[in-house]
Amino acid sequence: MKYRIYIVEDDNGIADGIVKCLESWGMEGRVVSDFRNVCQEIAEYEPHLVILDITLPYMGGYHWCQEIRKTSSVPVIFISSATENMNIIMAMNMGADDFIPKPFDQSVLIAKISALLRRTYDYAQASSRIKVAGACLNTDNSTLEYNGREVELSRNEYRIFLTLAQNRNKVVSREMLMEALWETDSFVDENTLTVNVGRLRKTLEGAGLKDIIRTKFGVGYILEDRDDTGIS
Repeated sequence: MKYRIYIVEDDNGIADGIVKCLESWGMEGRVVSDFRNVCQEIAEYEPHLVILDITLPYMGGYHWCQEIRKTSSVPVIFISSATENMNIIMAMNMGADDFIPKPFDQSVLIAKISALLRRTYDYAQASSRIKVAGACLNTDNSTLEYNGREVELSRNEYRIFLTLAQNRNKVVSREMLMEALWETDSFVDENTLTVNVGRLRKTLEGAGLKDIIRTKFGVGYILEDRDDTGIS
């Protein structure tokens, strides 16, 4: 499934940058064309997630979030430079699911979008078996099968491997992996992530899967899958 993201942002540079970033991650982005008919465009486009700025022509983001919530439970993320606590509280009270202050790092935005899509549409569980690097990850019981062996993964090992597998052959930022671990209610900082990735590597090496996770220094990690057999 290719996820559709609808962007209500009047800064063309920011909007176009988000679209390009989404496309690089295999998603589709569409920018609002008529600020007076946001809900109509949403109804026609049927996005999986909506990104809203607060300050917009004609009607503000709060108005449109309220209108969206009258007919839809589509996830909504606010992006805004108006980062006072009251604005954040207002956004959440109007029905938003998350709030990202401007300026923002695109990797953080993608991490937030991906996490929200997972929680809403459960695409991580859409298939119970993910084939990657000659192994098979079973999402029903958090085990990895390789060469006839079944290896149990810890909760954090599973979440890291799943995130890397879903983005095989792409660099996954450290921010995105930390977002994935936050969903397990684990306390995560830079050092904690490094430790967890190290543990996962040892587990994989013990199963015979050596050097499939590479570090991109200063950026993140990549799970190399030369076969790229996909999801079954």
